[in-house]
Amino acid sequence: MFQCTPEYARKVPRPRSEKARQSVLDAMRAALSAGGYEAVTIEGLAESAGVSKQTIYRWWGSKAAILGEALVEGSVPGADVAVPMTSDLGVDLRAWFSAMSAGLARPEGVALARALIEVTAADHALGLVLNERLAAPIREWVTERVARGRAAGDVRSDVDAAAIADQFIAMASYAALIGQPLSPERVEETVVRLLRGIAAGSRP
Repeated sequence: MFQCTPEYARKVPRPRSEKARQSVLDAMRAALSAGGYEAVTIEGLAESAGVSKQTIYRWWGSKAAILGEALVEGSVPGADVAVPMTSDLGVDLRAWFSAMSAGLARPEGVALARALIEVTAADHALGLVLNERLAAPIREWVTERVARGRAAGDVRSDVDAAAIADQFIAMASYAALIGQPLSPERVEETVVRLLRGIAAGSRP
């Protein structure tokens, strides 16, 4: 009959308390929004969550790992930009860029963009998952809007929606990274150039 020796017990981590785990993840999300990722400390998380530092260190190898788990299970700032689609492609693009830029330039958006760099460096696979969570809603919106544009005869049939989505994602990420929303002038210039490149009748 198997018996758990003291040595074995020390090597095998105790199961995580779900209530305590959620408290730590909630504390991470709150800290990220309040002060940014750089200001997050294990001591602060432990105090907010009502657990010991030893508990956190036993369950996670770094604060990047805590953030990764918190974002995988919770909401991702900037991934919830919802812009209704109209019959005017230019209007929709301007509305999307403005909403995206303003949303990701909020403190939590800036903190997320910078934290994702550290998370990806610490755990590449987890970083890919989080980046995809941020990119997927953008890709879906762009794909749908381009499809509608093609159907209406506003967009060339050979336009690659995925390539356009990559540009949207790049601009969204940059806006969040520097914490500065795109100016109305920048939005207008971006939309004008984009329409010039994808409009029906334009050269590929």
